[in-house]
Amino acid sequence: MTLHTSAPDETPRDTRQAIKNGLRCKCPRCGEGALFSSYLKVQANCPSCGLDLTPQRADDGPAYVVILIVCHVVGITLGILWENFRMEPMMMVAILSTLTIVLALAMLPPAKGLFVAMQWANRMHGFGRAEA
Repeated sequence: MTLHTSAPDETPRDTRQAIKNGLRCKCPRCGEGALFSSYLKVQANCPSCGLDLTPQRADDGPAYVVILIVCHVVGITLGILWENFRMEPMMMVAILSTLTIVLALAMLPPAKGLFVAMQWANRMHGFGRAEA
């Protein structure tokens, strides 16, 4: 079994701080610059520290995580609404549809920020090469 070790010239990256920065939708390295130029479009470079963000490959990962969490929250809420309030089915559809859309849209940017931060902290997809 071979363990991955960092080369001696590579400085360690603080994964915990990178995750905090990513969840705040900030640059994983400096925590100052905005990670996104629009709703989910990752900037090419951090406006604050100049980190090249083009190697990120979040793809569908954030959407899968958001769907997993939102479906559990909505499923539990459905059970609570039905057992405790016996609401009309169409009223529950209206409430749960709204809840689903709001939660999913609110959670997507931080989830994508988390994925980008994890890739940077673990030197994945080109984030391991020498940086500016």
